[in-house]
Amino acid sequence: MAASHTFFLGIILLLCWISIGDAEYMKYKDPKQPVGVRIKDLMNRMTLAEKIGQMAQIERKVATTQVMKDYFIGSVLSGGGSVPAPQASAKDWIDMINNIQNGALSTRLGIPMLYAIDAVHGNNNVYNATIFPHNIGLGATRDPDLVKRIGAATALEVRATGIPYAFAPCIAVCRDPRWGRCYESYSEDHTVVQAMTTIIPGLQGDLPANQRKGTPYVTGKDKVAACAKHFVGDGGTQKGIDENNTIIDRRGLFSIHMPAYYNSIIQGVSTIMVSYSSWNGEKMHANQDLITGFLKNQLHFKGVVISDWEGIDRITSPPHANYTYSVQAGINAGIDMVIIPYDYDSFISNLTTLVNNKIVPMSRIDDAVSRILHLKFSVGLFDNPYADLSFADQLGKKEHRELAREAVRKSLVLLKNGKSSNKQILPLPKKAQTILVAGSHADNLGYQCGGWTIEWQGDTGRITVGTTILEAIKSTVDPATKVIYSENPDTAFLKSNNFSYAIVVVGETPYAETDGDSLNLTIPEPGPSTIQTVCESVKCVVVLISGRPVVIKPYVPVINALVAAWLPGTEGQGVADVLFGDYGFTGKLPRTWFKSVDQLPLNVGDKDYDPLFPFGFGLVTEPGSA
Repeated sequence: MAASHTFFLGIILLLCWISIGDAEYMKYKDPKQPVGVRIKDLMNRMTLAEKIGQMAQIERKVATTQVMKDYFIGSVLSGGGSVPAPQASAKDWIDMINNIQNGALSTRLGIPMLYAIDAVHGNNNVYNATIFPHNIGLGATRDPDLVKRIGAATALEVRATGIPYAFAPCIAVCRDPRWGRCYESYSEDHTVVQAMTTIIPGLQGDLPANQRKGTPYVTGKDKVAACAKHFVGDGGTQKGIDENNTIIDRRGLFSIHMPAYYNSIIQGVSTIMVSYSSWNGEKMHANQDLITGFLKNQLHFKGVVISDWEGIDRITSPPHANYTYSVQAGINAGIDMVIIPYDYDSFISNLTTLVNNKIVPMSRIDDAVSRILHLKFSVGLFDNPYADLSFADQLGKKEHRELAREAVRKSLVLLKNGKSSNKQILPLPKKAQTILVAGSHADNLGYQCGGWTIEWQGDTGRITVGTTILEAIKSTVDPATKVIYSENPDTAFLKSNNFSYAIVVVGETPYAETDGDSLNLTIPEPGPSTIQTVCESVKCVVVLISGRPVVIKPYVPVINALVAAWLPGTEGQGVADVLFGDYGFTGKLPRTWFKSVDQLPLNVGDKDYDPLFPFGFGLVTEPGSA
């Protein structure tokens, strides 16, 4: 009897051991298995709660390990200016992200969390990162190869902080400079925007020859998932009002605002973000025809469609007025991942109820989750969920700063050079007795970087590591040349000094999104008065720091030379490189420069096209100091 009891006990233990063995082998955890097999295996194991958690993206401030574990949260983001600590190092970022990841990996299935950040002109939330010119400046370069190299450098600096996903590029076609996001747009001309989608293979890597075009793909640990945004028509709103209504027929939408999405998808963009704006009164976040019908079904986009920050809340007016309806409309429209970003409990409970009541079909949830899991596999999260310091030395790297400096040089557009063609003032002589540098933007790193830099709205002063235009001028001129800086000099000061010439650097102060909307497009004081005072007394070059064309016509007659420098970023040396003739001016206007705001919107090809400076304009100089 004892022997038989022992035998049966042995059989039971063997069966238990076999079942434990089965439980331990999970196909989705096996890197040797094809990705499709791994996704299918994982989805078969997932509960509804685990699936809906994957669709939720929350802000890092609320992403505790407990929240990650209890709600099965799939992804986390840093909003603009949301950092682990002021001047946080790469290690600070990585430690924070890995701590959040611990929560995700402690769940039943251990599905890793995806971290995302707005890296729209370099890894711009991060102290000491290289800040490249904003997109409007890159549009002025007309150089797709340069933009691709910037994408690759940005990917390295994003990975330096342990992040595998960047909300870039913005491929808006800004049709009205009154829009506060116009500097995020490469051009008013969709062909220029299309050409600049080379930033996508820069960020993600080139699609391998054997990979089908249009398949979302990230080539390795030194690359990040990209995000084409904001689908679609964000740059066409009435009067340039942010998040407003784009009134245009289907042909206009598809011929102006849609083309860059074709290029982005062909180049394997991983994700597409939906626009806050409406098209002919219908909110894009609820537009099933364009998100599912066109983007997913007709264009066969296989990546993730992500909402904007609180994007589904804003389906209703006022926002969040009927959140259950917003969740239903947004998810049924085809949105896969939702930037909630704080009220995750409400999103998850609402969507769970909608699925249980068959108002949102389970097939819609499965479509979303399979896309999200594919994205996580493509960035290598399942096999390497934790960030490490292997790319930490890429942050603010010298080679990246040199690349940004090259981009600044190529982005500068020379609008005027001398009061007559035979009295050219640029390039400036490096050898002069005394030169004046004036203006609010000459020695302000925050101003020359613009919005989306360290803080969401940008900031003033020495907000990060970089070179101001004043510092660049001082390091470029002959050692014997005396440089005097006076931010806003008066006439008496100008008359008491015998200046050889003056460089006046003025422009817009930083802004982002709705805060940048402007119906008058004037340069804030004391900019205009500095131009008038200095240029009436001294031969002057005005360097304009702005995210778009602004009112300049009243001052052009008094100015000897005028340079549109856009929002050049941290590498102000690129401005001095061209002013003093080490390199020539080559940039071309990516936007029409209006005479008066009464003309707006004014775009190349319009019937009554009468600009101050036309689209594509830009005087050229040869290298060589005068």
